[in-house]
Amino acid sequence: MNEKKTKYLKSTKKETRNESLNINNLQIEQVQQYKYLESIINVSKSIEEEIKERIALGTKAYYANLKFFKSRLVTKQSKLKLYRTVIRPVVTYASQTWALKEAIIQKLLVFERKILRRIFGSTKENQIRRVKTNE
Repeated sequence: MNEKKTKYLKSTKKETRNESLNINNLQIEQVQQYKYLESIINVSKSIEEEIKERIALGTKAYYANLKFFKSRLVTKQSKLKLYRTVIRPVVTYASQTWALKEAIIQKLLVFERKILRRIFGSTKENQIRRVKTNE
């Protein structure tokens, strides 16, 4: 067992202080959160940190493919397909285990609308270009 790489997380209902664990003269450090299989697990059992991380990764995936999304040679249907197959799975990875609150749902919807607005661009109404908003 590697003493420097091994850490443990203690999850209880009551508040605990950071303490190290001693096993056969190996000091194992206690942590408040860790990343396992690209999911963030923490003491408070909240998923807000993971949602922020997922949205940041989705934004990163969007900017990595920005030349395709900005290109006028690529159709909107192809851009939507790229969004659904590349960006959305990055954001929703392990979402089956999430217990969502209304505020978290709104954050995810805002992210999706932001990307879709960038894909579809402005709307032409009465010979005037209008940028789409969340309303």
